[in-house]
Amino acid sequence: MVRKVWEDVPSDSAQSRHLAEALSIPSVIAQLLVQRGFADPAAAHRFLHPDLSHLHDPWLLTDMRPAVDRIRQAIAAKERIMVHGDYDADGITSTAMLQRALEILGADVGYFVPDRMKDGYGLQPETIARLHADGAKVIVSVDCGIRASEAADHARALGVDVIITDHHEPESAIPRAVAVINPRRPDCPYPEKSLAGAGVALKLVQALLEGSETGREWLPSFIKMAAIGTMADVVPLVGENRVIARFGLEGLSRGPHGTGLEALLEESGLTGKRLDSFHVGFVLAPRLNAAGRMSHAGMAVELLLARGRDAQSRAQARDRARQLTEENARRQDSEAGILADAKRMVENDPSIGGQNLLIVAAEGWHRGVVGIVASKLVDQFHKPAIVIALDGGIGHGSCRSIPGFDMLGALEAHGDGFVKFGGHRQAAGVTVEASRLPEIRQRLTAWANARLEPSDLLPRLRIHAPLGLREITGDVVDGLQRMGPFGMANPKPVFRAAPVELTQAPKVLKERHLALMFRQDGRSFRGVAWRLAEREGYLAANRFGLELAYSLDQNEFRGERVTELTVADVRTPAPVEPPA
Repeated sequence: MVRKVWEDVPSDSAQSRHLAEALSIPSVIAQLLVQRGFADPAAAHRFLHPDLSHLHDPWLLTDMRPAVDRIRQAIAAKERIMVHGDYDADGITSTAMLQRALEILGADVGYFVPDRMKDGYGLQPETIARLHADGAKVIVSVDCGIRASEAADHARALGVDVIITDHHEPESAIPRAVAVINPRRPDCPYPEKSLAGAGVALKLVQALLEGSETGREWLPSFIKMAAIGTMADVVPLVGENRVIARFGLEGLSRGPHGTGLEALLEESGLTGKRLDSFHVGFVLAPRLNAAGRMSHAGMAVELLLARGRDAQSRAQARDRARQLTEENARRQDSEAGILADAKRMVENDPSIGGQNLLIVAAEGWHRGVVGIVASKLVDQFHKPAIVIALDGGIGHGSCRSIPGFDMLGALEAHGDGFVKFGGHRQAAGVTVEASRLPEIRQRLTAWANARLEPSDLLPRLRIHAPLGLREITGDVVDGLQRMGPFGMANPKPVFRAAPVELTQAPKVLKERHLALMFRQDGRSFRGVAWRLAEREGYLAANRFGLELAYSLDQNEFRGERVTELTVADVRTPAPVEPPA
């Protein structure tokens, strides 16, 4: 196993001391806040104490007024409104939110979510024509549409009014629609540029319901849904996203819930638990995503919209939730098979594994899971990876990268080799003719080999602060709770402690993980090392004088909250080189 490079995150000790004194918080919490850019006491206090009043005015979004006016006009005239969503968790929650809000307002409304395999991504002219034929006068997109100029033009020709809400990067030309709501528009003054699609949909719902008793009553439910989409889409959990995530998690933990969400939480084993970003990202979101990956996202939307309280409605919701679990299990099986195939290619073929960019492809791989497989290849080999599912002479691929490699830049430099491509530095998608795959592999791997050094391919672990086990106090744990939820731009802190000892032999859990008991200076904590079972022998033979990198978690044990360690890495000290 490759030894991780531990890197200490820089910190300003003077700023940390000032902040700790100003807010009367533990020094380690102050250090973490300063590292995240909150050295000013007022800004740090606002970060630690988010409030619903911190949500921005939805009317600051460019085109919000024409969007709301047209929707209200359609409601008054009983015109058919269609919500056009997307098939991932962000798009699913966005669709359910806007559909429900328009139902509350009395609209004649339905929704459409594309089929990943048949319809492709986003607003398409063919879909516009289909919805028009079904009677739609207004189409409102959520989580898509910012680059759908052709579809918007087709709608205009048919006499259909399109309202686009999206959060992806626009092209130079904005689609010609009745309204285009996107905080990333160059002419949009909205202060939060990094909203997820669900966050943008929430702002539209806020504006539609503003000033009504109905709006105040329903806002917490919409924030819960927006929180799921926001955390599932891995946007920065700072600013307004943090407010949405924090209050959404509180609502998800506390309840009450609609019939569908209640069934989803029960099926996921989360009923009555205090939820955090992990539960959303790794328990709820995969179930919602599995619908769009393996069959059709409509089943997930229907579940989130379910609200009947009678026995039959509850039973139907439980059946739908169970179906999502089954689809997720099917997704996991498909993913495991493709990952095993891909690893064999990397490990057995030097022309693939010997390169700084891993490119694997095969017939029969499921297009819906290649992105997950690419991410896991990056995790295991710490190299950028492209995984391509071949079908009928065409390959559909997903690309994932490491911090030192600009994946989109690589694709742009070789754009003539693809049918189409798009994305950003760390993640992208490609469509390529199978006959051109050998050429593309040769060109892209040569590009990566020339730009990545061996040091770029070493896995790195960012250590935020030293924190001995005796320094883990109630105030520190409380401060960490206030800093959550953790995610992009607000990562879960990783601490280091040394020397520590294992007080008992490691215990293997489910053939993949290790249960451990650490002690330092007379203080002991349980710990779990996820996916590190292969290090059982190493740790059994090296139980003393260890260096430990860990994060802190609160778990429930026999009705009590217990502080435990989640092991990021554990090692014996590197040998000290003798002086020359």
